[in-house]
Amino acid sequence: MSDAPENPRAAAPPAMPAVGVEVLPHAADLPPLQPMTAGASGYDLRAAVDAPLCLEPGRLALVPTGLRLEIPSGYEAQVRPRSGLAANHHVGVLNSPGTIDSDYRGELKVLLFNFGSAAFHIARGERIAQLVFARVEHPPLEIRHLSRTDRAGGGFGHTGSR
Repeated sequence: MSDAPENPRAAAPPAMPAVGVEVLPHAADLPPLQPMTAGASGYDLRAAVDAPLCLEPGRLALVPTGLRLEIPSGYEAQVRPRSGLAANHHVGVLNSPGTIDSDYRGELKVLLFNFGSAAFHIARGERIAQLVFARVEHPPLEIRHLSRTDRAGGGFGHTGSR
């Protein structure tokens, strides 16, 4: 055993490489992609709509952001709902989280759904979702008989509610 003090940074994972961001012409006047606070996990995505968009109850809309990304190999971006939109307006991201693969180069669009009973109006530049980056693992898969557990196939509330 070494007498040298442990370096707490030695075990830290390597920093994620930079993500390329292209701002498309229809979003050039919108604020940049950024987290809203120093401790925020996500980068806020904004609506790059030309005119206000009315999202009726029970309907969905594919909302453009005016952004394209070049995500490093081995990573993904996840489009997640904003808690304020969900709590205050019953609007969320339908396929949450939506995965943006590292080889996708098209415009980011957010699939919003109105779960509420009132129409929701989306204005240009409104923060509609958040973008979180995560490492992707591709472990080897083995076709085999699985080990037994006490839980087995139980799911969807099998442990009760209390």
